[in-house]
Amino acid sequence: MSGETRRNTRILLADGHHLVRQGIRRLLESEADFEVVGEADNGLDAVRLTREIKPDVIVMEACISKLDSAETIRRIRAEHPRAAVLILTASEDEEHIVGLVLAGAGGYLLKSAHGDELVQAIRSVRAGDFVCDPLLAQRLFKRTVRLPIAVNSAEHLTRRELDVLKLAAKGMNNKHIAAQLGIGDRTVRQHLMNIFGKMGVSSRTEAVSKALRQHWFELD
Repeated sequence: MSGETRRNTRILLADGHHLVRQGIRRLLESEADFEVVGEADNGLDAVRLTREIKPDVIVMEACISKLDSAETIRRIRAEHPRAAVLILTASEDEEHIVGLVLAGAGGYLLKSAHGDELVQAIRSVRAGDFVCDPLLAQRLFKRTVRLPIAVNSAEHLTRRELDVLKLAAKGMNNKHIAAQLGIGDRTVRQHLMNIFGKMGVSSRTEAVSKALRQHWFELD
């Protein structure tokens, strides 16, 4: 295991409500490998603190003040592209969530999620995986791709989408897939969103399982 893997995950909390931040801080600091290194109550401070303390993960509310949420994510990703942004949202506004994902968010959870789900989501986005609430994902992906039914043939995937799915089947995370194909992490996330929507699934495990059952490709 590399030193990078063993290093604590440094987390910045960005939420306009002090009590919310304190509750999340207490939860996260109970994890031995998590370190909350800063708090911001608005988007401008989130960008500034990311520049100064370089966290691994920013846990950010979906409707942060003083700077549009999508613009906050774009600035964070432009200045510190290795940082992952996990959105916490109380809303199921699909258009808003799609906009945040396209701006570079590494995933999102509803604020009604349990504490252990948040902990796992932070671990996942730091590893380069995309995280989404499974109940909202089905509607979100179907809306994004605009297909009436789930497809049952590899012919409905683009060549690049099939390449991404094959590498996911080999156990690669988003970062490794991006490096293998010479594309960005954000592009990999978008391909996976399209794949999930076309296939009518909500996770890479379901997508890989369905593709292998239907013999879309074979693992080497």
